[in-house]
Amino acid sequence: MKKVNLRPLLICLALVLLLVLSSGCIIIPDEWFIPPPDVEEPLPPAPITPAPTPIDPYQASPPPGDGQEPLPDFVAVVAKVKPSVVAIQTDKGAGSGWIIREDGIIVTNNHVVTGARTIAITLDDERTFAAREVRTDPLTDLAVVTIDAEDLPAAEIGNCNLLKVGQPVAAIGNALGLGIRMTGGWISRLEVSIPISPGQTLDNLIETDAAINPGNSGGPLVNMAGEVIGITSVKISQVGVEGLGYAISMTTAKDVIDQLILIGYVIRPYLGVELATVNPVVAFFNNLSVDKGVFVTTVAPGSPADKAGLEEGDVVFKLDDKEITTAQELINEIHSRQIGQEVEIVYWRGETKNTTHATLIESPPPS
Repeated sequence: MKKVNLRPLLICLALVLLLVLSSGCIIIPDEWFIPPPDVEEPLPPAPITPAPTPIDPYQASPPPGDGQEPLPDFVAVVAKVKPSVVAIQTDKGAGSGWIIREDGIIVTNNHVVTGARTIAITLDDERTFAAREVRTDPLTDLAVVTIDAEDLPAAEIGNCNLLKVGQPVAAIGNALGLGIRMTGGWISRLEVSIPISPGQTLDNLIETDAAINPGNSGGPLVNMAGEVIGITSVKISQVGVEGLGYAISMTTAKDVIDQLILIGYVIRPYLGVELATVNPVVAFFNNLSVDKGVFVTTVAPGSPADKAGLEEGDVVFKLDDKEITTAQELINEIHSRQIGQEVEIVYWRGETKNTTHATLIESPPPS
């Protein structure tokens, strides 16, 4: 048998295999694929936490709990109240007011309209009317003006007994005479008294840091329900003082307004005197023998004071059993009594102390 030499064949096969491996092109049939053993799935990447959203002071808070209210929405307040606010222009200057009754009755300040020869009322819809009638109460700095118009959008009145310091409010008015605009702020104090002239003090005022400017006088101060809680009246203007504006509380104003509308003036207990607080200047120029009390500057003829024997130059220092040191105290005490009530008055005439009695009557209509 012929012996076959396999060595050359083996050498050739080895060379072929070496060439294939060196080329890197190894093809593995599908049936040769063996799946890898089971392994744990890789964890998903951690979520990226977004940066916190900046706090928006005007964004509503989460749904309120018991007794909570949402944050103020001044846009809604202005939308509700602005149609009821009017601009007032007189021959003396500009002011504001607000519609309290649909039949053309508007509330403002006495100092906005008193003594004016012409009064023009411009509504939110830009219609302008001349004032037909003006009724004022100088003591409380309130007035009502009537125009010939019907179906006007009257403002709602709020309950001032619910007010609290820190509560947000809006002042809406004809600031600087440039048209109706709004400023927002908070209630800073309640039941404030501010002297505005000798012998006249406005009581029960609402103090607010909402910007009050000339022309705002007579406009409404409103709560976040869009209800009138006060009538803008006074601002302290001096160097270094900011954010001190005052509105007459509707607790005080409502009765005065009602009487101005129904009667034409405010009925109060009446003594019939004009007064000034005794101070060093008053005492010096009037040669008084005392340095405190209330100086009688005028006595109305036929008034209770006249009938009781009071005279100009007397100094009242006691009403009933209450010591009196300022004109405003005496006015407040008289107004706190009843019409027809008798009061005891103790006063100085020169260096002599005297006592008399007067019966208070109904205040007469303004002349």
